Amino acid sequence: MLLSANEITIQFGGLTAVDKVSIDIEENKITGLIGPNGAGKTTFFNSISGVLKPTEGHVTFLGKDITGKKPYQINELGISRTYQIINLFKKMTVLDNVMVGMHTRLKSGYFSSLLHLPGERREEKEAYEKAYQWLDFVGLKDRAREEAGNLSYGKQRLLEIVRGLASGPKLLLLDEPVAGMNTAEKLEFDQLLKRILKLGVTIFMIEHDVNLVMGVCDSIYVLEYGKLLAHGRPEEVQNDPEVIRAYLGGE
Repeated sequence: MLLSANEITIQFGGLTAVDKVSIDIEENKITGLIGPNGAGKTTFFNSISGVLKPTEGHVTFLGKDITGKKPYQINELGISRTYQIINLFKKMTVLDNVMVGMHTRLKSGYFSSLLHLPGERREEKEAYEKAYQWLDFVGLKDRAREEAGNLSYGKQRLLEIVRGLASGPKLLLLDEPVAGMNTAEKLEFDQLLKRILKLGVTIFMIEHDVNLVMGVCDSIYVLEYGKLLAHGRPEEVQNDPEVIRAYLGGE
């Protein structure tokens, strides 16, 4: 198993936001996390990415316990994420935003960067070439020199995803990645997820677009009021009476 979150509980004072939730992420699969607003989905994501330390439980990644590690440490281990609210450097260029995502994989130290030594110049050149390749991967290469804030909302979502990919993750966490995208962009995103999988990157995503989730995910977990309500293949979850009651709009 690529990642296992075991009996995760997150409390804020007397409020239990996540209550003993266990989730397994299989390698080279797309796993979905759905549920009503306020179900604890993003809070659970935060426990994996290091933004929050679980009150109880533990998270293992590639067989190592990563519970309580800082976000930058978890990123270095191979987990990257996007956020529900877009978190770009909007005054920086599209290209430089991707370069920020690559910094944990660059080897040049402080003094070589300060003195601009040949090794540092060569690595910088290679990094920019790789950044252009990543932008081409999501169709943003021709926007590379524009300020990130000038992109449409949907394109900013793509930039945040490619910035996450630029860090070379084994696991990519996507928090509502198609929020703000139009119908055409959502169709393209469906294909993008499949291309990301072909890179060897596993995907764990929160998403409210049920059609997208049911169409691309290999397995789906459902949260309600911080508790795990259901888990299974898309068709199993879609037909689960409790999921229909809580989330899919049944009687």
